[in-house]
Amino acid sequence: MSTYLSRVDRMGAEPSGLGARGAIRRVRALWSYTWPYRRRSAAALAMMLAATATSIAGPLVVKLAIDRGIAASPADFGQVELWVGVFVAVTVANWGAASAQTYLTSWVGTRILADLRIGLFAHLQRLDLGYFERNRAGVVISRLTNDIEALVNAVVDGPTTFVQNTIVLIGSAGVLFYVDWKLALATLTVFPGMAIGTVIFRYYSGRAYRETRRRLGEVTGQLQEDISGVRVVQAFRRERANYDRFVGINDHYRAANVQTVNASAIYFPYVDLLSAAAMAIVLGYGGTLVFHGELTPGGLFVFIGLLSNFFDPVQQLSQFYQTFLAATAALDNIFTVLDTEPALTDAPDARELPPIHGDVAFEDVHFAYSEGSAEVLHGVSFAVPAGHTIALVGHTGAGKSTIVKLLARFYDPTGGRITVDGHDLRDVTVATLRRQLGIVPQEGFLFAGSVRENIAFGRPGATDADVRAAAEAVGADEFIRALPDGYDTNVQERGARLSIGQRQLVAFARALLADPRILILDEATSSVDIPTEARIEEALETLLRDRTAFVVAHRLSTIRRADMIVVLEHGEVIEAGTHAELIERQGRYFSLYDDWVEAVA
Repeated sequence: MSTYLSRVDRMGAEPSGLGARGAIRRVRALWSYTWPYRRRSAAALAMMLAATATSIAGPLVVKLAIDRGIAASPADFGQVELWVGVFVAVTVANWGAASAQTYLTSWVGTRILADLRIGLFAHLQRLDLGYFERNRAGVVISRLTNDIEALVNAVVDGPTTFVQNTIVLIGSAGVLFYVDWKLALATLTVFPGMAIGTVIFRYYSGRAYRETRRRLGEVTGQLQEDISGVRVVQAFRRERANYDRFVGINDHYRAANVQTVNASAIYFPYVDLLSAAAMAIVLGYGGTLVFHGELTPGGLFVFIGLLSNFFDPVQQLSQFYQTFLAATAALDNIFTVLDTEPALTDAPDARELPPIHGDVAFEDVHFAYSEGSAEVLHGVSFAVPAGHTIALVGHTGAGKSTIVKLLARFYDPTGGRITVDGHDLRDVTVATLRRQLGIVPQEGFLFAGSVRENIAFGRPGATDADVRAAAEAVGADEFIRALPDGYDTNVQERGARLSIGQRQLVAFARALLADPRILILDEATSSVDIPTEARIEEALETLLRDRTAFVVAHRLSTIRRADMIVVLEHGEVIEAGTHAELIERQGRYFSLYDDWVEAVA
């Protein structure tokens, strides 16, 4: 993992840019991934050079067979046999070198892409919660899938295409000038037209490919969102509206693709036209030279044979440029992620948080979710002794969930500080803090896999007995045993096989098995029915003993049992005390309590 992260850090240091210099920096950073495979890369380069050399040598061997054997006076069949044998040997060598080169480049290329995908995933896991709240999940997924796949041709076939065709182009030009410089110059009169066409093609196709990558991300993002929210879509009968919206987004993607196709449809036939013009020059002017004895028949054959070796590389390099454009556009998307630094990182001198008792204090805490936005918390202060349960209450938007997010250090305060056992959370490592925290959110998230695996998620080394004990403690053992495969039942993606209440019970068992010193329950009982809640409450009464707990809840039973209740309004603490104390004061909590009692009644 550290290897991948170090490569990501090197790549992330590169500045972003869409121009030529930016693209070169992107490719250089990607090239650094070849270092672990440098020996095979060198072998692939050697095989590539051998395949190129034998490809160019073929027409020259045929020239010798024609000039020294067939066209000789008298004809020498022995020379024909000799050079035919050499030609066969060259062809076999070309086949062997090309096969080895294809295998080696594919081997190296696929491993580079695997390393890049792992490195990108590792970087994503380092990013703060705010990044994922700002970016659609589908777009982030597109970076790991579509954009990585867009690099396949560039990484696996790109080096071969670029290096080999460049060598073939230069080598073929050199051979043509060696055979007859006048015919070579005549043939190259079409080159300025090809250069102009290539420049225009690169300009228009470059813009089109960047637009294509952007539109593809939109398609993936919309698709992920619609699939994840399919229940809501069907419940509100929004299928047609979603269909129309997806058709519009898909049309934009199609239009972007059409731009790339149109550029190719004009350019590549244009190259074929110039190639045909060059062939006409060779046949016309070259035939005249042969007729006047200034060029041998073998020399004319070399021109005809190598002419495709001259124009095919140009066309191949232009096609590679299309691949290169798609790859650099994908790299720009990938670098947008890699260049994103986590908003929340450990301080350079951060130390490990030792085993804690659980004393928590909020000291004049201020917080805003982004720079320039309105504050969510305004000078929040309170202290919770170790082993106590604190209930955070207030209307929606009062700041309850924000407080527990700050305690879990998903964000840092913009003012004030939060301490655990006297340690400022900004002075300790995030990993050692969260290792001693347990969190159960409003909707328990389960991963595809067995019930057992989900309960043991926070403590992978737990035994089966430990898993069952945690499930029994929260009242989940009974329904788990009733499942088709018991604890080995696959819950499917996001726990779709279980009810909301069952998912929440599994999430409780998962948090409690981790044996946290501080337990955070963020509306954790809001999704379960009254009988299930009663079982949870009974289990929590024992399990929360000697453990600091922060409970965000609206259920009266949960709130009344808390050692301290903190009442929040518009990001400020307006009351704090036990249930009895706050009822006696007849303040804001008394009013909220009255409302809750009426709602339950």
